[in-house]
Amino acid sequence: MRIVVAEDLYLLRDGLVRLLQAYGHEVVATATTGPETVAVLREHRPDVAVVDVRMPPTQTDEGLRAVLAARRETPGLPVLILSQHVEQLYARELLAEGASGVGYLLKDSVFEAEQFIDALERVAAGGTAMDPAVISKLLTSGSPDQRLGSLTERERSVLELMAEGLSNAAIAGRLFLSESAISKYTTSLFGKLGITDDETGNRRVLAVLTYLNRP
Repeated sequence: MRIVVAEDLYLLRDGLVRLLQAYGHEVVATATTGPETVAVLREHRPDVAVVDVRMPPTQTDEGLRAVLAARRETPGLPVLILSQHVEQLYARELLAEGASGVGYLLKDSVFEAEQFIDALERVAAGGTAMDPAVISKLLTSGSPDQRLGSLTERERSVLELMAEGLSNAAIAGRLFLSESAISKYTTSLFGKLGITDDETGNRRVLAVLTYLNRP
């Protein structure tokens, strides 16, 4: 994959570049500020970008704002956000467009290289990779949704794990259920959320967005 890495800390940026190259990927550009991130994303249009939230010049939300600007120009541009904190407002804005190919991981929760690479590849393929802590934070700040309220406890558990980006097989393993049982739960929750199989969007992504992107 062709990848852009936007991170202002040298050691972390260099480590990410070396890791990605070790797994056979090409880092086409790096950036250390918000404006640089917008410029390299616009120029290179990578297969996926890894972007830190807080970057110079103000160390607040430049990275995430750069991502939002880039995705407005290139809808669906796959981006994996790395952060020390959950920025609720901008995380919701990132998800609000209803597009696929988004991930949001907390740096402290990435414990191994294969875990990170797996999340990155899912995002590049148009899927999602959401940190459980991000999901929890967004949920506690949201208001009730009538459709979500119709889900059973088991269906909500399946949807929460789906939001992390897990496959049906992985969800089955986590919940100690059969894969066919998980398939039945996903079919049921899709119906309750009003998500049809019409080939105009990825049903799993739409379900995740319904779950996370609440006012």
